[in-house]
Amino acid sequence: MTFFINVTVNGDRHIVELHDSRVTLLDLLRESMGLTGTKKGCDRGQCGACTVLIDGRRINACLQFAVALDGAEVTTIEGLADGEHLHPVQEAFIQHDGFQCGYCTPGQIMSAVGLIAEGCAGDDPERIREGMSGNLCRCAAYHGITKAVLDATRRMAAEGERTLA
Repeated sequence: MTFFINVTVNGDRHIVELHDSRVTLLDLLRESMGLTGTKKGCDRGQCGACTVLIDGRRINACLQFAVALDGAEVTTIEGLADGEHLHPVQEAFIQHDGFQCGYCTPGQIMSAVGLIAEGCAGDDPERIREGMSGNLCRCAAYHGITKAVLDATRRMAAEGERTLA
């Protein structure tokens, strides 16, 4: 059976033809759309390497069936930067060495963007560590990740205040 879904990925609307209702969002992004920034880690929802935003919420793409996304808006790591201008979270990860091998970095960054958008990051490192606990880093770059999320949260809040003023 063939299914068609309308999905917006990184601001671009797509009509996607699916020949199998069991295709995950992760496989759709990587294999059909060529968006390989979203990584396949455990493929069981335990590592967070595949974290993307669906309608602004953090989701493990390996657990989400693509067929259920009709009308959804998906944001991947490829959709964060504005041309050559990096997202504040991406900039903070670079400035605070929030990565080592880099494999988990796209999922870490997407999770951090979601955490900040949810208003759950705050200025408490322990709260950030708890909020990011679904994203594992085999290289143990957690200190830099936490510092990056703290810095990005502060910068984005200050930028928001400047925009409102």
